[in-house]
Amino acid sequence: MPLYLWKGRDSKAGLVSGELTAESEGAVIEALRKKNIIVSSVRVKPKEITLSFMQPKVSNKDLSIFTRQFATMINAGLPLVSCLEIQAQQQENPTFKKVLETIKSDVEGGSTLAEALKRQKQVFSELYINMAAAGEAGGILDNILMRLAVYLEKAEALVSKVKRAMIMPVILTTVAVGAAAVLLIFVIPIFEKMFAGMGAKLPGPTLFVVGLSKFLQKFIIPIIIVAAAAIFAIQRWYKTDKGELYLDSLMLKIPILGNLQQKSAVARFARTLGTLLASGVAILDALEITAKTAGNRVVQDAIMSARKSIGGGETISAPLKTMKIFPPMVVQMISVGEATGGLDEMLNKIADFYDEEVDGAVEGLTAAMEPIIMVVLGLGIGGMVVAMYLPIFTMTSALMGGH
Repeated sequence: MPLYLWKGRDSKAGLVSGELTAESEGAVIEALRKKNIIVSSVRVKPKEITLSFMQPKVSNKDLSIFTRQFATMINAGLPLVSCLEIQAQQQENPTFKKVLETIKSDVEGGSTLAEALKRQKQVFSELYINMAAAGEAGGILDNILMRLAVYLEKAEALVSKVKRAMIMPVILTTVAVGAAAVLLIFVIPIFEKMFAGMGAKLPGPTLFVVGLSKFLQKFIIPIIIVAAAAIFAIQRWYKTDKGELYLDSLMLKIPILGNLQQKSAVARFARTLGTLLASGVAILDALEITAKTAGNRVVQDAIMSARKSIGGGETISAPLKTMKIFPPMVVQMISVGEATGGLDEMLNKIADFYDEEVDGAVEGLTAAMEPIIMVVLGLGIGGMVVAMYLPIFTMTSALMGGH
């Protein structure tokens, strides 16, 4: 629906203006007439030309802060439109501010909150939209929003833990590769010229390093192009069903890192499904949304198998038993939750447990990766330095022996 700019007169405030999303100018006039506003002009808002890549994105932190404040305001009894207006006014992120202003206009125009959120799918996930719809239908929007805020905060904490685990290995690897490249391209050629001037016979390790340096100097541009092309090809392949399934399966099989991936996937699955079920979202819809937010194709397929099982009148736990991604303890707890009617509560307990397991996996990954990278760095860089000094040591020994 188009967004309209309107001007009019209010018996209390005098001249007023604003924006409203509606099907037609007549719908805008009708909506404003119900608010005792005499409309003087209505026109379609011209589209703004913006460069999306230059606009700040709405982060999960922005969303979780907004959701918690929104829930508190709704709980305090403030009208929905007033809550949205206040949130938009105090929002520092211009992208999010514009989104909230549009949602406010949609709600003023007669849309439900869930319908307004659905038009902003670039910011609000299906999980968020469905939970908002369940909250509005049940008259417990404040409770649902508070539950959403907790979910978003814990989900963000989980992502941060995984990112934190990867930062140090990535930094160390980058430093190692950069240092090796600088030595091979800029430093080794200086030593090579010096040795050539001396006319000394070079030992095997030195010849190997010099040969590697010459190769890198000659083919550095093709190597970069091939590496970039390989990364691009892998990214394109990952977007296919076969590529996504293969690479996600491979990620789960990598020692240490695969363990972290598995635990974070189980924690995300349990937290998402538990939150949706506790909010009153239907089990089949909840499983479909959870599958879409799984973050791993293997986990997604397992969840969709569970959904198919439920649709056929069976339990969730039955198909999960055949999937190696879900540990026996998780399957057993889900089975108990189904039997006792407390599946949402049991899923949240699983999520809490696996959040702690992710902490342990992060520490394990960091503890294992750092020494390995440091050893490789030491052997690689140290080996090159020793190889370049070997001829000097040899000549020094020969001179001393000659005297």
